Amino acid sequence: MAEDQEPGAPASAPVVTVAGPPVHRGEEVLTAGALAFVAGLHRAFEGRRRDLLARRRERRAAIARTAALDFLPETAAVRAADWRVAEAPRALQDRRVEITGPTDRRMTINALNSGAKVWLADFEDATSPTWENVIGGQLNLIDALEGRIDFTTPAGRAYTLRPAAELATVVVRPRGWHLDENHLLVDGEPVAGGLLDFGLYFFHNAARLLARGADHPDDPNSGPYFYLPKTESHLEARLWNDVFTHAQAALGIPHGTIRATVLIETVTAAFEMDEILYELRDHAAGLNAGRWDYLFSIVKTFRDAGSHYVLPDRNTVTMASPFMAAYARLLVRTCHRRGAHAIGGMAAFVPSRKDPGANAVALEKVRADKDREAGQGFDGSWVAHPDLVPVARASFDAVLGGRPHQKDRPAAAEPVTAAQLLDIAGAGGDCTRHGLHNAVQVGIRYIEAWLRGLGAVAVFHMMEDVATAEISRSQIWQWIHNGVVLADTGEAATAGLVRRLVAEELAALRTGLGDRAYAAGRWEEAARLFEQVALDEEFVDFLTLPALPLLD
Repeated sequence: MAEDQEPGAPASAPVVTVAGPPVHRGEEVLTAGALAFVAGLHRAFEGRRRDLLARRRERRAAIARTAALDFLPETAAVRAADWRVAEAPRALQDRRVEITGPTDRRMTINALNSGAKVWLADFEDATSPTWENVIGGQLNLIDALEGRIDFTTPAGRAYTLRPAAELATVVVRPRGWHLDENHLLVDGEPVAGGLLDFGLYFFHNAARLLARGADHPDDPNSGPYFYLPKTESHLEARLWNDVFTHAQAALGIPHGTIRATVLIETVTAAFEMDEILYELRDHAAGLNAGRWDYLFSIVKTFRDAGSHYVLPDRNTVTMASPFMAAYARLLVRTCHRRGAHAIGGMAAFVPSRKDPGANAVALEKVRADKDREAGQGFDGSWVAHPDLVPVARASFDAVLGGRPHQKDRPAAAEPVTAAQLLDIAGAGGDCTRHGLHNAVQVGIRYIEAWLRGLGAVAVFHMMEDVATAEISRSQIWQWIHNGVVLADTGEAATAGLVRRLVAEELAALRTGLGDRAYAAGRWEEAARLFEQVALDEEFVDFLTLPALPLLD
Protein backbone atom coordinates (compact mmCIF):
# COMPACT_ATOMS: atom_id res chain seq x y z
CA MET A 1 0.00 0.00 0.00
CA ALA A 2 1.30 3.46 -0.81
CA GLU A 3 2.25 5.44 2.28
CA ASP A 4 -0.31 8.20 1.60
CA GLN A 5 -3.20 5.81 0.90
CA GLU A 6 -6.17 5.74 3.26
CA PRO A 7 -6.71 2.45 5.12
CA GLY A 8 -9.34 0.36 3.36
CA ALA A 9 -9.05 2.28 0.10
CA PRO A 10 -8.49 0.28 -3.12
CA ALA A 11 -4.81 -0.36 -3.76
CA SER A 12 -3.38 1.93 -6.40
CA ALA A 13 -1.71 0.35 -9.42
CA PRO A 14 2.04 -0.07 -8.86
CA VAL A 15 4.39 2.22 -10.74
CA VAL A 16 6.95 -0.06 -12.40
CA THR A 17 10.10 1.47 -13.87
CA VAL A 18 12.60 -0.50 -15.93
CA ALA A 19 15.85 1.37 -15.32
CA GLY A 20 18.18 -1.07 -17.01
CA PRO A 21 19.70 -0.71 -20.48
CA PRO A 22 18.01 -2.36 -23.48
CA VAL A 23 18.54 -6.12 -23.73
CA HIS A 24 18.13 -8.07 -26.97
CA ARG A 25 14.66 -9.66 -26.94
CA GLY A 26 14.16 -8.28 -23.45
CA GLU A 27 10.56 -7.40 -24.27
CA GLU A 28 9.81 -11.14 -24.37
CA VAL A 29 10.74 -11.36 -20.69
CA LEU A 30 9.68 -7.95 -19.38
CA THR A 31 6.06 -8.22 -20.50
CA ALA A 32 3.33 -6.19 -18.86
CA GLY A 33 1.99 -9.32 -17.16
CA ALA A 34 5.39 -10.37 -15.86
CA LEU A 35 6.16 -6.91 -14.49
CA ALA A 36 2.77 -6.71 -12.79
CA PHE A 37 3.38 -10.13 -11.22
CA VAL A 38 6.79 -9.09 -9.87
CA ALA A 39 5.32 -5.81 -8.63
CA GLY A 40 2.68 -7.80 -6.75
CA LEU A 41 5.39 -9.85 -5.06
CA HIS A 42 7.25 -6.69 -4.12
CA ARG A 43 4.23 -5.03 -2.57
CA ALA A 44 3.24 -8.16 -0.68
CA PHE A 45 6.64 -9.10 0.75
CA GLU A 46 9.17 -6.25 0.61
CA GLY A 47 8.37 -5.03 4.12
CA ARG A 48 8.93 -8.47 5.62
CA ARG A 49 12.16 -8.87 3.67
CA ARG A 50 13.50 -5.62 5.12
CA ASP A 51 12.46 -6.65 8.61
CA LEU A 52 14.25 -9.99 8.28
CA LEU A 53 17.43 -8.31 7.03
CA ALA A 54 17.32 -6.06 10.10
CA ARG A 55 16.83 -9.16 12.25
CA ARG A 56 19.99 -10.65 10.74
CA ARG A 57 21.98 -7.67 11.94
CA GLU A 58 20.46 -7.87 15.42
CA ARG A 59 21.20 -11.57 15.70
CA ARG A 60 24.78 -11.12 14.54
CA ALA A 61 25.27 -8.39 17.18
CA ALA A 62 23.95 -10.77 19.86
CA ILE A 63 26.35 -13.50 18.73
CA ALA A 64 29.21 -11.00 18.82
CA ARG A 65 28.39 -10.23 22.46
CA THR A 66 28.18 -13.87 23.57
CA ALA A 67 30.45 -15.70 21.07
CA ALA A 68 27.85 -18.47 21.23
CA LEU A 69 25.14 -20.11 19.13
CA ASP A 70 22.75 -22.93 19.97
CA PHE A 71 19.58 -24.67 18.85
CA LEU A 72 16.50 -22.51 19.43
CA PRO A 73 14.59 -23.37 22.63
CA GLU A 74 11.38 -21.86 21.25
CA THR A 75 11.27 -24.38 18.37
CA ALA A 76 12.17 -27.49 20.36
CA ALA A 77 8.68 -28.90 19.77
CA VAL A 78 9.19 -28.77 16.00
CA ARG A 79 12.46 -30.67 16.31
CA ALA A 80 10.90 -33.29 18.56
CA ALA A 81 7.68 -33.83 16.60
CA ASP A 82 7.11 -36.53 14.00
CA TRP A 83 6.39 -34.94 10.63
CA ARG A 84 7.62 -35.24 7.05
CA VAL A 85 7.82 -32.98 4.02
CA ALA A 86 5.70 -33.61 0.92
CA GLU A 87 6.78 -36.46 -1.34
CA ALA A 88 9.23 -35.38 -4.03
CA PRO A 89 7.86 -35.22 -7.58
CA ARG A 90 9.11 -37.82 -10.04
CA ALA A 91 11.63 -35.44 -11.64
CA LEU A 92 13.31 -34.85 -8.26
CA GLN A 93 13.38 -38.44 -6.98
CA ASP A 94 16.82 -39.26 -8.41
CA ARG A 95 19.32 -36.45 -7.87
CA ARG A 96 22.56 -38.41 -7.69
CA VAL A 97 24.50 -35.90 -9.80
CA GLU A 98 23.72 -32.20 -10.14
CA ILE A 99 25.68 -29.72 -12.24
CA THR A 100 25.77 -26.02 -11.42
CA GLY A 101 26.43 -22.98 -13.54
CA PRO A 102 25.24 -19.63 -14.86
CA THR A 103 22.42 -19.23 -17.37
CA ASP A 104 24.40 -17.96 -20.35
CA ARG A 105 23.41 -19.59 -23.63
CA ARG A 106 26.31 -22.04 -24.02
CA MET A 107 26.21 -23.14 -20.38
CA THR A 108 22.46 -23.66 -20.59
CA ILE A 109 22.93 -26.13 -23.45
CA ASN A 110 26.00 -27.84 -21.98
CA ALA A 111 24.43 -28.26 -18.54
CA LEU A 112 21.16 -29.63 -19.88
CA ASN A 113 23.10 -32.06 -22.12
CA SER A 114 25.65 -33.02 -19.43
CA GLY A 115 24.11 -36.29 -18.27
CA ALA A 116 23.52 -34.88 -14.79
CA LYS A 117 20.11 -35.46 -13.25
CA VAL A 118 19.69 -31.79 -12.28
CA TRP A 119 21.05 -28.48 -13.50
CA LEU A 120 21.19 -25.71 -10.90
CA ALA A 121 20.51 -22.74 -13.19
CA ASP A 122 22.22 -20.05 -11.21
CA PHE A 123 21.20 -16.40 -10.98
CA GLU A 124 23.12 -16.07 -7.72
CA ASP A 125 26.80 -16.73 -6.95
CA ALA A 126 27.73 -17.98 -10.44
CA THR A 127 26.16 -14.98 -12.18
CA SER A 128 27.47 -11.45 -12.29
CA PRO A 129 24.11 -9.62 -12.12
CA THR A 130 24.43 -7.27 -15.06
CA TRP A 131 20.99 -6.48 -16.46
CA GLU A 132 21.95 -8.31 -19.64
CA ASN A 133 22.87 -11.44 -17.66
CA VAL A 134 19.71 -11.30 -15.55
CA ILE A 135 17.24 -10.83 -18.42
CA GLY A 136 19.26 -12.82 -20.95
CA GLY A 137 19.39 -15.74 -18.53
CA GLN A 138 15.61 -15.75 -18.22
CA LEU A 139 15.29 -15.68 -22.00
CA ASN A 140 17.70 -18.61 -22.34
CA LEU A 141 15.62 -20.69 -19.93
CA ILE A 142 12.43 -19.91 -21.84
CA ASP A 143 14.12 -20.84 -25.12
CA ALA A 144 15.49 -24.06 -23.62
CA LEU A 145 12.13 -25.15 -22.26
CA GLU A 146 10.60 -24.35 -25.65
CA GLY A 147 13.27 -26.50 -27.31
CA ARG A 148 14.48 -23.67 -29.55
CA ILE A 149 17.83 -22.79 -27.99
CA ASP A 150 21.09 -23.07 -29.92
CA PHE A 151 24.49 -21.38 -29.86
CA THR A 152 27.38 -21.04 -32.30
CA THR A 153 30.83 -19.83 -31.29
CA PRO A 154 32.77 -17.31 -33.40
CA ALA A 155 34.89 -20.27 -34.54
CA GLY A 156 31.79 -21.99 -35.86
CA ARG A 157 31.23 -24.66 -33.22
CA ALA A 158 27.50 -25.29 -32.85
CA TYR A 159 25.64 -26.30 -29.68
CA THR A 160 22.13 -27.79 -29.71
CA LEU A 161 19.94 -29.64 -27.22
CA ARG A 162 19.53 -33.37 -26.97
CA PRO A 163 16.01 -34.86 -26.95
CA ALA A 164 13.89 -33.56 -24.07
CA ALA A 165 13.82 -36.87 -22.18
CA GLU A 166 17.64 -36.86 -21.96
CA LEU A 167 18.00 -33.40 -20.43
CA ALA A 168 18.77 -32.46 -16.86
CA THR A 169 15.94 -31.12 -14.69
CA VAL A 170 16.15 -27.33 -14.35
CA VAL A 171 16.28 -26.07 -10.76
CA VAL A 172 16.63 -22.29 -10.63
CA ARG A 173 18.60 -20.53 -7.90
CA PRO A 174 17.41 -16.93 -7.46
CA ARG A 175 19.50 -14.37 -5.64
CA GLY A 176 19.52 -14.22 -1.86
CA TRP A 177 17.32 -11.94 0.22
CA HIS A 178 20.09 -9.39 0.75
CA LEU A 179 20.48 -8.26 -2.88
CA ASP A 180 18.45 -5.51 -4.52
CA GLU A 181 17.88 -5.23 -8.26
CA ASN A 182 18.39 -1.57 -9.03
CA HIS A 183 17.39 -1.92 -12.67
CA LEU A 184 13.74 -2.54 -11.78
CA LEU A 185 11.83 -0.19 -9.48
CA VAL A 186 8.35 -0.61 -8.04
CA ASP A 187 6.84 2.58 -6.60
CA GLY A 188 10.34 4.06 -6.71
CA GLU A 189 11.96 1.22 -4.72
CA PRO A 190 14.34 -1.42 -6.12
CA VAL A 191 12.83 -4.89 -6.09
CA ALA A 192 14.58 -7.77 -4.36
CA GLY A 193 16.81 -9.59 -6.80
CA GLY A 194 15.48 -12.91 -5.55
CA LEU A 195 11.86 -11.93 -6.11
CA LEU A 196 12.68 -10.77 -9.62
CA ASP A 197 14.56 -13.97 -10.52
CA PHE A 198 11.88 -16.19 -9.02
CA GLY A 199 8.99 -14.12 -10.32
CA LEU A 200 10.10 -13.93 -13.94
CA TYR A 201 10.91 -17.62 -14.15
CA PHE A 202 7.71 -18.72 -12.43
CA PHE A 203 5.48 -16.36 -14.41
CA HIS A 204 6.85 -17.42 -17.79
CA ASN A 205 7.42 -21.12 -17.17
CA ALA A 206 5.19 -22.63 -14.46
CA ALA A 207 2.24 -23.40 -16.75
CA ARG A 208 4.58 -24.43 -19.57
CA LEU A 209 6.35 -26.92 -17.31
CA LEU A 210 3.12 -28.42 -16.03
CA ALA A 211 1.87 -28.80 -19.60
CA ARG A 212 5.08 -30.62 -20.54
CA GLY A 213 4.56 -33.02 -17.66
CA ALA A 214 0.94 -33.62 -18.61
CA ASP A 215 1.83 -34.37 -22.23
CA HIS A 216 4.95 -36.40 -21.45
CA PRO A 217 5.00 -37.86 -17.92
CA ASP A 218 8.66 -38.86 -18.25
CA ASP A 219 9.80 -35.34 -19.17
CA PRO A 220 12.42 -34.30 -16.58
CA ASN A 221 11.22 -30.71 -16.82
CA SER A 222 7.65 -30.89 -15.61
CA GLY A 223 7.46 -28.46 -12.70
CA PRO A 224 8.89 -25.20 -11.26
CA TYR A 225 11.75 -26.12 -8.94
CA PHE A 226 14.13 -23.85 -7.02
CA TYR A 227 17.26 -23.70 -4.88
CA LEU A 228 17.10 -21.11 -2.07
CA PRO A 229 20.45 -19.50 -1.13
CA LYS A 230 21.82 -17.61 1.85
CA THR A 231 18.94 -18.51 4.17
CA GLU A 232 19.83 -17.62 7.76
CA SER A 233 16.73 -18.66 9.69
CA HIS A 234 13.43 -20.53 9.55
CA LEU A 235 11.67 -17.17 9.43
CA GLU A 236 13.35 -16.49 6.10
CA ALA A 237 12.21 -19.92 4.91
CA ARG A 238 8.71 -18.99 6.03
CA LEU A 239 8.89 -15.89 3.87
CA TRP A 240 9.82 -17.99 0.84
CA ASN A 241 6.97 -20.37 1.60
CA ASP A 242 4.52 -17.47 1.70
CA VAL A 243 5.95 -16.18 -1.60
CA PHE A 244 5.35 -19.60 -3.15
CA THR A 245 1.78 -19.77 -1.82
CA HIS A 246 1.02 -16.26 -3.10
CA ALA A 247 2.58 -16.93 -6.52
CA GLN A 248 0.73 -20.20 -7.07
CA ALA A 249 -2.60 -18.64 -6.11
CA ALA A 250 -2.00 -15.60 -8.33
CA LEU A 251 -1.41 -17.75 -11.43
CA GLY A 252 -3.87 -20.52 -10.66
CA ILE A 253 -1.13 -23.10 -10.10
CA PRO A 254 -2.02 -25.88 -7.59
CA HIS A 255 -0.63 -25.39 -4.10
CA GLY A 256 2.49 -27.48 -3.55
CA THR A 257 3.54 -27.50 -7.20
CA ILE A 258 6.68 -25.51 -6.41
CA ARG A 259 9.50 -27.49 -4.81
CA ALA A 260 12.54 -25.91 -3.20
CA THR A 261 15.86 -27.17 -1.92
CA VAL A 262 17.47 -24.95 0.69
CA LEU A 263 21.21 -24.45 0.79
CA ILE A 264 22.44 -24.78 4.36
CA GLU A 265 25.32 -22.42 3.77
CA THR A 266 25.09 -20.26 6.88
CA VAL A 267 26.01 -21.37 10.35
CA THR A 268 22.79 -20.02 11.83
CA ALA A 269 20.75 -22.09 9.36
CA ALA A 270 22.68 -25.19 10.43
CA PHE A 271 21.04 -24.84 13.83
CA GLU A 272 17.57 -24.59 12.24
CA MET A 273 17.51 -27.36 9.63
CA ASP A 274 14.39 -29.00 11.04
CA GLU A 275 12.62 -25.69 11.37
CA ILE A 276 13.50 -24.65 7.80
CA LEU A 277 12.10 -27.87 6.37
CA TYR A 278 9.01 -27.51 8.56
CA GLU A 279 8.25 -24.02 7.31
CA LEU A 280 8.55 -25.23 3.70
CA ARG A 281 7.05 -28.67 4.27
CA ASP A 282 4.46 -28.38 1.48
CA HIS A 283 7.16 -27.18 -0.93
CA ALA A 284 10.40 -28.65 0.44
CA ALA A 285 12.53 -30.97 -1.69
CA GLY A 286 15.71 -31.16 0.38
CA LEU A 287 18.74 -29.46 1.87
CA ASN A 288 22.18 -28.93 0.37
CA ALA A 289 25.58 -28.75 2.06
CA GLY A 290 26.93 -25.51 0.59
CA ARG A 291 30.40 -25.89 2.03
CA TRP A 292 32.26 -22.78 0.78
CA ASP A 293 29.57 -20.31 1.76
CA TYR A 294 29.23 -22.18 5.05
CA LEU A 295 32.89 -21.53 5.84
CA PHE A 296 32.43 -17.89 4.86
CA SER A 297 29.44 -17.68 7.19
CA ILE A 298 31.43 -19.08 10.11
CA VAL A 299 34.17 -16.51 9.58
CA LYS A 300 31.67 -13.67 9.17
CA THR A 301 29.54 -14.65 12.15
CA PHE A 302 32.41 -15.30 14.57
CA ARG A 303 34.99 -12.96 13.05
CA ASP A 304 35.62 -11.16 16.34
CA ALA A 305 34.86 -14.02 18.75
CA GLY A 306 38.45 -15.00 19.46
CA SER A 307 41.11 -17.44 18.32
CA HIS A 308 38.89 -20.52 18.72
CA TYR A 309 36.99 -19.44 15.60
CA VAL A 310 39.97 -18.55 13.41
CA LEU A 311 39.98 -20.72 10.30
CA PRO A 312 43.31 -21.95 8.92
CA ASP A 313 44.20 -21.81 5.21
CA ARG A 314 40.90 -22.47 3.43
CA ASN A 315 42.30 -25.23 1.24
CA THR A 316 43.20 -27.27 4.33
CA VAL A 317 39.64 -27.26 5.70
CA THR A 318 37.90 -30.31 4.25
CA MET A 319 34.65 -32.11 4.91
CA ALA A 320 36.69 -34.45 7.11
CA SER A 321 37.38 -31.59 9.54
CA PRO A 322 35.40 -32.40 12.71
CA PHE A 323 33.06 -29.40 12.60
CA MET A 324 32.34 -29.94 8.89
CA ALA A 325 31.76 -33.66 9.38
CA ALA A 326 29.28 -32.83 12.16
CA TYR A 327 27.49 -30.40 9.84
CA ALA A 328 27.24 -33.10 7.14
CA ARG A 329 25.96 -35.72 9.60
CA LEU A 330 23.30 -33.38 10.92
CA LEU A 331 22.15 -32.45 7.43
CA VAL A 332 21.80 -36.07 6.27
CA ARG A 333 20.14 -37.12 9.51
CA THR A 334 17.65 -34.24 9.42
CA CYS A 335 16.74 -34.68 5.77
CA HIS A 336 16.17 -38.41 5.95
CA ARG A 337 14.16 -38.19 9.14
CA ARG A 338 11.88 -35.71 7.37
CA GLY A 339 11.68 -37.48 3.99
CA ALA A 340 13.80 -34.89 2.18
CA HIS A 341 16.81 -35.31 -0.10
CA ALA A 342 20.27 -34.57 1.29
CA ILE A 343 22.50 -33.13 -1.43
CA GLY A 344 26.26 -32.93 -1.02
CA GLY A 345 28.70 -30.18 -1.87
CA MET A 346 30.60 -28.95 -4.86
CA ALA A 347 33.42 -30.58 -6.79
CA ALA A 348 34.85 -27.41 -8.32
CA PHE A 349 37.83 -28.88 -10.17
CA VAL A 350 38.04 -27.93 -13.85
CA PRO A 351 39.59 -30.82 -15.80
CA SER A 352 42.53 -30.03 -18.06
CA ARG A 353 43.20 -31.95 -21.23
CA LYS A 354 46.72 -30.49 -21.39
CA ASP A 355 48.12 -32.04 -18.18
CA PRO A 356 47.07 -35.70 -17.84
CA GLY A 357 49.15 -36.24 -14.71
CA ALA A 358 47.64 -33.33 -12.77
CA ASN A 359 44.25 -34.29 -14.12
CA ALA A 360 44.53 -37.82 -12.77
CA VAL A 361 45.48 -36.60 -9.30
CA ALA A 362 42.62 -34.09 -9.21
CA LEU A 363 40.06 -36.58 -10.50
CA GLU A 364 41.09 -39.03 -7.79
CA LYS A 365 40.44 -36.34 -5.18
CA VAL A 366 37.00 -35.71 -6.68
CA ARG A 367 36.29 -39.44 -6.67
CA ALA A 368 37.32 -39.76 -3.03
CA ASP A 369 35.14 -36.77 -2.09
CA LYS A 370 32.09 -38.20 -3.84
CA ASP A 371 32.72 -41.69 -2.43
CA ARG A 372 32.76 -40.12 1.03
CA GLU A 373 29.49 -38.27 0.44
CA ALA A 374 27.73 -41.35 -0.92
CA GLY A 375 29.03 -43.35 2.03
CA GLN A 376 27.79 -40.72 4.49
CA GLY A 377 24.25 -41.08 3.22
CA PHE A 378 23.91 -38.15 0.84
CA ASP A 379 21.45 -38.73 -1.99
CA GLY A 380 23.42 -36.78 -4.56
CA SER A 381 26.11 -34.19 -5.05
CA TRP A 382 27.28 -31.22 -7.13
CA VAL A 383 29.87 -30.86 -9.86
CA ALA A 384 30.95 -27.75 -11.73
CA HIS A 385 32.05 -29.30 -15.04
CA PRO A 386 30.43 -31.84 -17.40
CA ASP A 387 33.57 -34.01 -17.37
CA LEU A 388 33.00 -34.63 -13.64
CA VAL A 389 29.45 -35.95 -14.09
CA PRO A 390 30.53 -39.58 -14.76
CA VAL A 391 32.99 -39.46 -11.86
CA ALA A 392 30.34 -38.40 -9.35
CA ARG A 393 27.75 -40.69 -10.89
CA ALA A 394 30.03 -43.72 -10.45
CA SER A 395 30.42 -42.96 -6.75
CA PHE A 396 26.67 -42.77 -6.18
CA ASP A 397 25.87 -45.66 -8.51
CA ALA A 398 28.11 -47.86 -6.38
CA VAL A 399 26.01 -47.09 -3.28
CA LEU A 400 22.54 -46.51 -4.73
CA GLY A 401 22.50 -49.09 -7.47
CA GLY A 402 19.03 -48.91 -9.00
CA ARG A 403 17.51 -46.97 -6.09
CA PRO A 404 16.85 -43.26 -6.69
CA HIS A 405 18.09 -42.21 -3.24
CA GLN A 406 18.96 -43.60 0.19
CA LYS A 407 16.45 -41.79 2.39
CA ASP A 408 15.54 -45.13 3.97
CA ARG A 409 19.09 -45.57 5.28
CA PRO A 410 19.13 -45.54 9.11
CA ALA A 411 20.59 -42.35 10.54
CA ALA A 412 23.54 -42.33 12.88
CA ALA A 413 22.36 -42.90 16.43
CA GLU A 414 24.44 -40.26 18.18
CA PRO A 415 23.06 -36.70 18.12
CA VAL A 416 25.06 -33.78 16.73
CA THR A 417 25.70 -31.14 19.36
CA ALA A 418 26.21 -27.40 19.18
CA ALA A 419 29.73 -27.88 20.51
CA GLN A 420 30.56 -30.21 17.62
CA LEU A 421 29.19 -27.78 15.05
CA LEU A 422 31.30 -24.98 16.50
CA ASP A 423 34.53 -26.90 17.09
CA ILE A 424 36.43 -24.77 14.61
CA ALA A 425 39.70 -25.16 16.50
CA GLY A 426 39.41 -28.92 16.05
CA ALA A 427 40.10 -28.49 12.34
CA GLY A 428 43.78 -28.02 13.06
CA GLY A 429 45.89 -26.63 10.27
CA ASP A 430 47.87 -23.42 10.05
CA CYS A 431 47.48 -19.88 8.88
CA THR A 432 50.31 -19.33 6.39
CA ARG A 433 51.73 -16.68 4.10
CA HIS A 434 51.09 -19.09 1.25
CA GLY A 435 47.42 -19.21 2.21
CA LEU A 436 47.29 -15.43 2.54
CA HIS A 437 48.87 -15.00 -0.89
CA ASN A 438 46.43 -17.49 -2.40
CA ALA A 439 43.50 -15.58 -0.91
CA VAL A 440 44.77 -12.38 -2.54
CA GLN A 441 45.35 -14.10 -5.89
CA VAL A 442 41.96 -15.78 -6.04
CA GLY A 443 40.05 -12.79 -4.70
CA ILE A 444 41.47 -10.30 -7.19
CA ARG A 445 41.14 -12.64 -10.16
CA TYR A 446 37.55 -13.48 -9.37
CA ILE A 447 36.41 -9.91 -8.66
CA GLU A 448 38.02 -8.66 -11.88
CA ALA A 449 36.10 -11.22 -13.92
CA TRP A 450 32.88 -10.46 -12.01
CA LEU A 451 33.21 -6.77 -12.85
CA ARG A 452 33.39 -7.79 -16.52
CA GLY A 453 30.12 -9.72 -16.21
CA LEU A 454 31.49 -13.22 -15.55
CA GLY A 455 30.19 -15.01 -12.45
CA ALA A 456 31.72 -18.49 -12.82
CA VAL A 457 35.47 -18.25 -13.37
CA ALA A 458 38.21 -20.86 -13.67
CA VAL A 459 41.06 -19.83 -11.35
CA PHE A 460 44.01 -22.19 -10.88
CA HIS A 461 42.01 -25.13 -12.32
CA MET A 462 39.07 -24.54 -9.96
CA MET A 463 35.67 -23.17 -10.95
CA GLU A 464 35.18 -20.29 -8.58
CA ASP A 465 32.15 -18.17 -7.78
CA VAL A 466 31.37 -15.40 -5.32
CA ALA A 467 31.61 -17.78 -2.34
CA THR A 468 35.32 -18.30 -2.93
CA ALA A 469 36.03 -14.60 -3.08
CA GLU A 470 33.97 -14.13 0.08
CA ILE A 471 35.94 -16.64 2.10
CA SER A 472 39.22 -15.26 0.74
CA ARG A 473 38.54 -11.69 1.81
CA SER A 474 36.80 -12.61 5.09
CA GLN A 475 39.69 -14.80 6.23
CA ILE A 476 42.10 -11.95 5.64
CA TRP A 477 39.92 -9.67 7.77
CA GLN A 478 39.69 -12.30 10.50
CA TRP A 479 43.41 -13.03 10.55
CA ILE A 480 44.34 -9.35 10.80
CA HIS A 481 41.83 -8.57 13.54
CA ASN A 482 42.79 -11.62 15.59
CA GLY A 483 46.52 -10.96 15.49
CA VAL A 484 47.38 -14.12 13.55
CA VAL A 485 51.06 -14.94 13.12
CA LEU A 486 51.77 -16.82 9.89
CA ALA A 487 53.16 -20.27 10.63
CA ASP A 488 55.49 -20.53 7.64
CA THR A 489 57.24 -17.14 7.94
CA GLY A 490 56.62 -15.85 11.46
CA GLU A 491 55.16 -12.62 10.09
CA ALA A 492 52.07 -11.02 11.53
CA ALA A 493 49.07 -10.85 9.22
CA THR A 494 48.63 -7.11 8.78
CA ALA A 495 46.93 -4.74 6.40
CA GLY A 496 50.34 -3.57 5.26
CA LEU A 497 51.39 -7.09 4.30
CA VAL A 498 48.16 -7.61 2.39
CA ARG A 499 48.62 -4.35 0.49
CA ARG A 500 52.15 -5.45 -0.48
CA LEU A 501 50.84 -8.78 -1.71
CA VAL A 502 48.13 -7.00 -3.71
CA ALA A 503 50.70 -4.68 -5.32
CA GLU A 504 52.98 -7.63 -6.13
CA GLU A 505 50.08 -9.54 -7.63
CA LEU A 506 49.07 -6.65 -9.87
CA ALA A 507 52.64 -6.29 -11.07
CA ALA A 508 52.82 -10.04 -11.80
CA LEU A 509 49.53 -9.90 -13.67
CA ARG A 510 50.70 -6.97 -15.78
CA THR A 511 53.90 -8.84 -16.65
CA GLY A 512 52.10 -12.06 -17.44
CA LEU A 513 49.26 -10.55 -19.44
CA GLY A 514 51.14 -7.75 -21.16
CA ASP A 515 50.32 -4.07 -20.94
CA ARG A 516 47.52 -4.13 -23.53
CA ALA A 517 45.61 -7.08 -22.05
CA TYR A 518 46.11 -5.76 -18.53
CA ALA A 519 44.74 -2.34 -19.50
CA ALA A 520 41.73 -3.98 -21.15
CA GLY A 521 40.80 -5.63 -17.86
CA ARG A 522 39.51 -4.12 -14.63
CA TRP A 523 42.41 -5.15 -12.42
CA GLU A 524 42.95 -1.86 -10.59
CA GLU A 525 39.25 -1.59 -9.71
CA ALA A 526 39.22 -5.22 -8.57
CA ALA A 527 42.23 -4.66 -6.33
CA ARG A 528 40.71 -1.54 -4.76
CA LEU A 529 37.46 -3.35 -4.08
CA PHE A 530 39.27 -6.37 -2.67
CA GLU A 531 41.30 -4.19 -0.30
CA GLN A 532 38.12 -2.39 0.75
CA VAL A 533 36.18 -5.54 1.67
CA ALA A 534 39.20 -7.28 3.22
CA LEU A 535 40.82 -4.41 5.08
CA ASP A 536 38.20 -1.83 6.05
CA GLU A 537 37.63 -1.63 9.78
CA GLU A 538 33.91 -2.20 9.30
CA PHE A 539 33.23 -5.65 7.88
CA VAL A 540 30.73 -5.47 5.01
CA ASP A 541 28.30 -8.41 5.05
CA PHE A 542 28.65 -9.26 1.36
CA LEU A 543 31.30 -8.02 -1.07
CA THR A 544 28.64 -7.82 -3.79
CA LEU A 545 26.98 -4.91 -1.96
CA PRO A 546 29.77 -2.38 -2.64
CA ALA A 547 30.53 -4.12 -5.95
CA LEU A 548 27.09 -3.72 -7.53
CA PRO A 549 27.45 -0.01 -8.35
CA LEU A 550 30.64 -0.85 -10.29
CA LEU A 551 28.89 -3.18 -12.75
CA ASP A 552 28.38 -1.85 -16.27
